[in-house]
Amino acid sequence: MQMNVPGQPTELELRPLSARSVVLSLLLGTHPPELPVKELVRRVEPFGVAGSALRAALSRMVSAGDLRRTDSVYRLSDRLLERQRRQDAAVRPETRPWDGDWEMVVVTATGRDPAERAELRARLTALRLAELREGVWLRPANLLRTRPPGLGRAVQHFTTRPDRPSGDLASSLWPLDTWAAKAEALLAHIARTRQPADRFTALAAAVRHLLADPVLPPELLPADWPGPELRAAYTDHRRELTETALGRTG
Repeated sequence: MQMNVPGQPTELELRPLSARSVVLSLLLGTHPPELPVKELVRRVEPFGVAGSALRAALSRMVSAGDLRRTDSVYRLSDRLLERQRRQDAAVRPETRPWDGDWEMVVVTATGRDPAERAELRARLTALRLAELREGVWLRPANLLRTRPPGLGRAVQHFTTRPDRPSGDLASSLWPLDTWAAKAEALLAHIARTRQPADRFTALAAAVRHLLADPVLPPELLPADWPGPELRAAYTDHRRELTETALGRTG
């Protein structure tokens, strides 16, 4: 596990967003996730995307199955609607008071090919579970959610109370110091960034980072955990950039 050196700032490497990334970020933050092409042209302009680049990106995204087009309206595909749901949950996770129980998911399926195993791991990680050892995944039972469909007979679900102290277990499952250090760096970067395109890039990085937040009970987190602050900054500045893209103020 890579840890940050205390007192050493975390360096951010934020690449400018491509036309595709700008379109996805706009639609993922729009409810319902659809926009006419004229509106997309207007919204991407403040972020340095020319109309020709936008139209080329839209064509490629439709061909790749990222978007669906009806007349002149573009909307997210079903696959990316699931990504939007995960993003919304990352920004506004629903939790409940924690009573000490942990969720445990045990992978019982055998004979899966590498692609199937990788897909299952990605789905379990998206559920904010962490792997204790091969095939055994855990997290505190503090999230309000229904059991995800589609896992079928691949896994078995249990509720457990580990003998190991919960704080020690959480620290071993998630790189909490590393996550917090990057969140603090993102907050500082967002605060000092003024150009819409640069801030949009920073907010896209922030929401990706929030997807990796384990959303643990407060009693299992280090002091001054920056997760809520990063969520608030993302929400506030996202609203500001939306108003910029719409040509509104206030």
